[in-house]
Amino acid sequence: MTAPATGTVPATVPRRGIVVPTIAAAAAFAVLLSLGSWQLERKAWKEGLIATLAQRLQAPPVPLPAAAQWSRLSAADDEFRRVTATAEFLHDRQAVVYTLGSSMRDDGAAGSPGYWIFTPARLADGAIVMVNRGFVPEAKRDPATRPDGDVKGPVKLTGVLRWPEPGGVFTPAADAARKMWFSRDSDAIAAAAGVTAAPFYVELEGPEPPGGLPRTGRLQPVLPNNHLGYAMTWFGLAAVLAAVYGAWLVGARRKDPA
Repeated sequence: MTAPATGTVPATVPRRGIVVPTIAAAAAFAVLLSLGSWQLERKAWKEGLIATLAQRLQAPPVPLPAAAQWSRLSAADDEFRRVTATAEFLHDRQAVVYTLGSSMRDDGAAGSPGYWIFTPARLADGAIVMVNRGFVPEAKRDPATRPDGDVKGPVKLTGVLRWPEPGGVFTPAADAARKMWFSRDSDAIAAAAGVTAAPFYVELEGPEPPGGLPRTGRLQPVLPNNHLGYAMTWFGLAAVLAAVYGAWLVGARRKDPA
């Protein structure tokens, strides 16, 4: 019998033990870096959005564009612009949208369950625009409980242009029979009311109706911007991964110098 050679180790053994973990670590490292970079891009986007909101919401209101111009308006260029218009509400066709309030409104309703009151409004030229007239608490959903708020006749309105917000996969279905919705989908609300309305709706700032309901309020550019923290988290995990891999690689070489 021939004695096995001593002092030699096939080169493929340690290489095999290092290559697979190295590939896995490199892939994970690349993913973590890409996630961090994406959060930095989101940070820049959010800062631009906040600046745009602040500029539009602080600008003086301008007359609502005529109906002939509505098709040329877009959410990207015109959402959150302040406008004025004189219109008459069609109170018999109002609907409610369930809400917990909004952190972007200064009406004090954030976190409180209640409803937005969406009402078609007829402009002087006969065109219809949906108006979110403001917030009412749950006990005031029925218009009969707040009759003073349903002002009759033409009213000069000041508000902000908004675009419809269709519900998502987990949004409860609307109850059209009760005129109750769970998303601010002004297109669907208008269709259920039997009117053809503008492709946007107006978030009412004022005037506040008699009795104080629905509760109006100015919008504020209050948006969370935590993307820098998220980016640092992903980059930190990438650094930890690199350190752990380096320590593992040094230990593996000490155990098997070959």
